[in-house]
Amino acid sequence: MAVHEPDDQGVPAGAGLTTGEVARRLGVAPTTIRTWGRRYGLGPDAHTSGRHRRWTAPDMARLERMCALTATGIAPAEAARMVRGGAPPEAVPARPAAHAAPRPAVRARSRAGSGLRLGDVRQECKGIARAALRLDAAALDELLEAAIDEHGLVTAWTEVIMPTLQAVGRKWESSGEKYVEVEHFLSWHVSGALRRSTPLAAAGRPDATTVLACVPGENHTLPLEVLAAALAERGLPVRMFGGALPVESLVTAVRRTGPAAVGLWAQSRTTASRPLAQHVAAMEWGVRGARRKPVVLTIGPGWAGRTSAGLPRPAGLAEAVTLLESVVSHTP
Repeated sequence: MAVHEPDDQGVPAGAGLTTGEVARRLGVAPTTIRTWGRRYGLGPDAHTSGRHRRWTAPDMARLERMCALTATGIAPAEAARMVRGGAPPEAVPARPAAHAAPRPAVRARSRAGSGLRLGDVRQECKGIARAALRLDAAALDELLEAAIDEHGLVTAWTEVIMPTLQAVGRKWESSGEKYVEVEHFLSWHVSGALRRSTPLAAAGRPDATTVLACVPGENHTLPLEVLAAALAERGLPVRMFGGALPVESLVTAVRRTGPAAVGLWAQSRTTASRPLAQHVAAMEWGVRGARRKPVVLTIGPGWAGRTSAGLPRPAGLAEAVTLLESVVSHTP
């Protein structure tokens, strides 16, 4: 069997990509790709045997330019005219002439649309970034859910979603308050995808529950939402309390639930409080002679250099999930 080596676009030579694969790479819905082909003549130059379309490197180069132009606000019809080299969209035949010279392939770049630098990341990151830059809700939801379904929640977060969020954050920090709407838009849709991918909350034993909360003054909840979803995915009971939980409310929640573990998230060193974590770790409940305490995990970059013995600080999502699974499994 012949092995097709990919070209500069990542397209296997002589094979091509399906419409679904193209859509995931570009960050648009498959229906959008089909509409561009039908309405503006941007379909693939050739068809393989059967009914399935296959997109080659020159086809991808045209679609990437179409995405870049529409991301800047240019109307699709005008963008298509520019992609086709100035011919009015109405005059473009549905299928280019067989003798037409193919456009040279454009080398794939590590940025999406409007200069969003992504670096060496999975191809799905670029598609998600393009969809976020265009504020394309339907495509973004489809791409996020596809990444979670294909890779699993932990890998999708670590290798696809988080690198894209970090790239958007870097763009926002370096562009003078621009792209804030993109960051909020992407975060909101990631949160929705997590909820849709999470099974119903596991009942389980009350004493095997994990309580998750942001420390007072901390409102970055998305990493905790991912951890909550990953625990629920594994059938572990979890109680999520979200952002900036006051100290009194945190203490009350721990006493009411009697959890096996408590995860405290801090994004910033200014919000991470070692005395608070130590206080929660020292809480006890249960009958005399069989008193229990929770294992307190200090999670997030804010805890760097601020933790102490007995307060584990997992390095990432996968380590946090593994540690909490171990704590729950050893709960008597």
